[in-house]
Amino acid sequence: RHGVLVKEGDALERLARVRVVAFDKTGTLTRGTPGVAHVHSALPELAPQQLHLLTAAAERRSEHPLGKAIVRDAGTRDIPEAEDFRMLPGRGVSARVDGHALLAGNPALLQDNGIALSPTDKEEAQRALDAGQSLVYVALDGHFAGFIALADSLRNTAAATLQGLRDAGVSTMLLTGDNEAAARSVSAGLALDGVRANCLPADKLEWIADSQRQERPVCMIGDGINDSPALSAANVGVAISDGAAIAREIADITIAAENLFELVALRRIARGLMSRINSNYRFVIGFNGSLIGLGVAGVLAPATSAMMHNLSTLGISLRSMTNLIDSSETTRLLESR
Repeated sequence: RHGVLVKEGDALERLARVRVVAFDKTGTLTRGTPGVAHVHSALPELAPQQLHLLTAAAERRSEHPLGKAIVRDAGTRDIPEAEDFRMLPGRGVSARVDGHALLAGNPALLQDNGIALSPTDKEEAQRALDAGQSLVYVALDGHFAGFIALADSLRNTAAATLQGLRDAGVSTMLLTGDNEAAARSVSAGLALDGVRANCLPADKLEWIADSQRQERPVCMIGDGINDSPALSAANVGVAISDGAAIAREIADITIAAENLFELVALRRIARGLMSRINSNYRFVIGFNGSLIGLGVAGVLAPATSAMMHNLSTLGISLRSMTNLIDSSETTRLLESR
């Protein structure tokens, strides 16, 4: 009913104990369908349109939302074939296109390969970053070739989801590989307790481990290949249904992409489940203990005691089959936000 797939029962038990929910940005809090806003070429002989096509060729097999957007916005134009494609987790991609060695990714990828930007290129990039855009930097044959700036938008239910989680007493955190400006642009107006930008997969793992050492169980929500290690390391991993297949495989829970607010319902279901389990446990121990005591004292006949035991079991089973939360209340809460 809520569009949530839970792979194993103890995932809900772990979710009930979670104190921090960490979100990826692109494809999770945002729609994951960014558009190309600007293409900057740093080489006089390379037109922006050609840079776009070369990058699209390298990104054609990428599962990252930014890579998919570059390919999608290249349209029906002739995209060249790429060879020797490699995914570089937390960095970007590499490939050979039209005889050129092409790198496309974040600043860490350029730094790892000793590629520097000129002051003019840095100024152009900073203007795009200040506008809250995400950049894919491109290098050809070991030289900086330019960047592609992309803009994304928040999911409709992102703000309501974060506020709903905070109202439930859960801290919220944004862990993104994007730059500080892009992270601030997305987090503005959201009920986030913290933001960490420029995160590599290892940085997300380190943050999750630190929280767990402080006895703060973490739920990680993401959609991409880069999020997979964090989804695995978190106490509970939640994947977005239209994300990468490996993320859905690793995660304990999968939710529908169109309605993040189901996270709030899922948290309430988990807490309701644990409350019902504990309530049933206390009742069973108390009621059966009373039956044993009354039987030993001779107050209840064995047949009466057996009948009351079986009736109580039937009653608990019927009660446990009722809904854990009121779905209409969840809908009302979403509409009110």
